[in-house]
Amino acid sequence: MNARGGQAPRCVVISGCSGGGKSTLLAELARRGHAVVEEPGRRIVEAQLQRGGQALPWIDLRAFLLRAVELAQTDLASAGAQGGAGWIFFDRGLIDAQTALRHLEGHPLAGAANGAAQHYHHRVFLTPPWPEIYVQDDARRHDLASATQEYERLLAAYPSRGYDVTLVPKTDVAARADFVLRTLRDDLS
Repeated sequence: MNARGGQAPRCVVISGCSGGGKSTLLAELARRGHAVVEEPGRRIVEAQLQRGGQALPWIDLRAFLLRAVELAQTDLASAGAQGGAGWIFFDRGLIDAQTALRHLEGHPLAGAANGAAQHYHHRVFLTPPWPEIYVQDDARRHDLASATQEYERLLAAYPSRGYDVTLVPKTDVAARADFVLRTLRDDLS
């Protein structure tokens, strides 16, 4: 059942611009005792780099995105099997991977009719582009302009799938975590 049906899914997506502070925010939520699911893309990149694989965004983007979709589906299934009533925070989610794949293949955004909206809490948090903290590394080789274009696609994709998007303010990590938790608490009121 989706969040508007009365029983809110415990799975909350934190997505947005690469390098916008998502992982730092999720680390803070984990430090506070919340369950966190790491970003599928970064896990794939790290595994591929370790074993010399080709499913990397800068070598074979389609293979990378297909793996990201599969891993995001596995993450959702694992989260659904967990008991308890606490929030489970996802560093990106299935919609991110599907949106990137659809963009690569030249397809328009998919609407809510495909049922994906029922997997996550209705409120999705997006971190906006934040040039002052953006850095590239071995797993993030794209530039800020590419990251911003991805953000803009996600900003359109999530609402098209029935989600309410809330932008995470550009502030220190403790205030960001407080904001997310307060917003979720207000949703339940």
